[in-house]
Amino acid sequence: MTKWIPILQWLPKYRAHLALKDAIAAVIVTLMLIPQSLAYAMLAGLPPVTGLYASIAPLLLYAIFGTSRTLAVGPVAVISLMTAAALEPHFAVGSAAYVQGAMLLAALSGVILLLMAVLRLGFLANFLSHPVISGFISASGILIALSQLHHILGVKAGGQNVQTLLPALWQSLPSIHWPTALIGFSALLLLQWMRKGAGLFLQRFGLNQTSTSLITKVGPVLAIVISVLVVWQLDLVAQGVKVVGEVPKGLPALSVPTMDLSVVQLLFPAAVLISLVGFVESISVAQTLAAKRRQRIHPDQELVGLGAASLASAVSGGFPVTGGFSRSVVNYDAGAQTQIAGVFTAIGIGLTALFFTSLFYYLPHAVLAATIIVAVLSLVDWRSLVVTWRYSKQDFFAQAATIVGVLGGGVELGIVLGVALSLLLFLWRTSRPHMAVVGAIPGTEHFRNIERYDVVQSPKVLSVRVDESLYFPNARYLEERVAALAFESPRIEHLVLMCSGVNHIDASALNSLVAIAERLKAAGVQLHLSEVKGPVMDRLKNTEFLHAFGGEVFVSQFQALQCLDPESAAKAAR
Repeated sequence: MTKWIPILQWLPKYRAHLALKDAIAAVIVTLMLIPQSLAYAMLAGLPPVTGLYASIAPLLLYAIFGTSRTLAVGPVAVISLMTAAALEPHFAVGSAAYVQGAMLLAALSGVILLLMAVLRLGFLANFLSHPVISGFISASGILIALSQLHHILGVKAGGQNVQTLLPALWQSLPSIHWPTALIGFSALLLLQWMRKGAGLFLQRFGLNQTSTSLITKVGPVLAIVISVLVVWQLDLVAQGVKVVGEVPKGLPALSVPTMDLSVVQLLFPAAVLISLVGFVESISVAQTLAAKRRQRIHPDQELVGLGAASLASAVSGGFPVTGGFSRSVVNYDAGAQTQIAGVFTAIGIGLTALFFTSLFYYLPHAVLAATIIVAVLSLVDWRSLVVTWRYSKQDFFAQAATIVGVLGGGVELGIVLGVALSLLLFLWRTSRPHMAVVGAIPGTEHFRNIERYDVVQSPKVLSVRVDESLYFPNARYLEERVAALAFESPRIEHLVLMCSGVNHIDASALNSLVAIAERLKAAGVQLHLSEVKGPVMDRLKNTEFLHAFGGEVFVSQFQALQCLDPESAAKAAR
């Protein structure tokens, strides 16, 4: 039971001093989560109250099934954008069908995550490389910010990509609603100052860095309070400023989303992408924070926790959720010790939904949009492009393709393009494995590339090191490269493949080794292997290759040289 329900491992040891720390962290996270939940629901095209709904039950379920002590689960910007991108082409924004679609998307995501946990498919998230994820998040941040500008300006302008958003915004400039724009840009300046400059300002009054950091995290609450008072006192609603309006009081009613097979088929591809992206974002944050406290995160169990959270969101009127970076960091910095901090946060959000939703009536859409813009622009990392370009041009192209795909075609096209290009580049890279002719370093038993070191070479034995696992994409290249090296050394009697970098040999590569051995033998050269790893050797023992190819399998390359050319081995040993 404790394997599948981690809370049973630590709850019996839970004490009052831990509860106090969790409660303090929960207060801070709750103050941060309320405006974010409202804003991200609006970003997803849903009524703001659904953001509160998606921040209650998921936290409770994750506390039971999750393994991270500090991960804060709830609505996040990128997943909200992906939700809108999946639903808007098929449902009218704000309609009952749209809300049902969001609940169904959360349910599908939860089921997919749980199936991945049962089948131990957490490794699939590894196909989203860091450059692709970085490019996806940066481009999504830009796209989200652009999509919220019409709320800041008080105009109508929509679109799913840059080609549609920018022209729509440009054409709407003459109709800017100036009271809304004044509120929106003022909120942007305040939030940006709270993020960048307020810390230094507060430290002048003697507050330490930790305290100022936590205070500045709840900047959106200050923006909400000020904007609500201004709109209320000046009666700006009558002047056309759009506000949240009536927010239903009470906790969400539990209901199962409508399971229409045609709609399920329509939303399933988007649910798969949302599940993968959400899992990658969540596990990255969880592992980073856990490492600071020397705690362990179990990826497969995290799939269970996140899947349960998404299902809980689905049946409580919410939309897809995952672990949020900024909230989790605040939760950690505020001193959260266990998942009970999430339970306390859920209680705080629940109390807000029960008693305080009327306070949001005069909350301007422009302030929620400003909250989103400031939050997502912090995710844009242009420096990563420079670093990736300097280190790996191939990874840079995958990252750049993801950015272009997201900005030009939308979030789904961008991430599919990035993943596809990453896999193609991987196949291309491994289809031409690095192979080096090596020789013995004098006075040692080590072998190194003859182009990089001053080594001893045998006139009889050609030593070739293969630095990649051998499988079907590179099997033909292996044959051609070995034949070319043997042709360049007509005096050799033996060719030894040094397999220290080979972790796997598949059936296609095995056939290539058979062909290489036969061709070399026809040319008067014997093939040998050296430094074959145990798992690879175990597989080769189940074949006829070791008995038929006529050569030896040596423990080390130096042993091969000693056996096949003792004179050169003695020279190298001096």
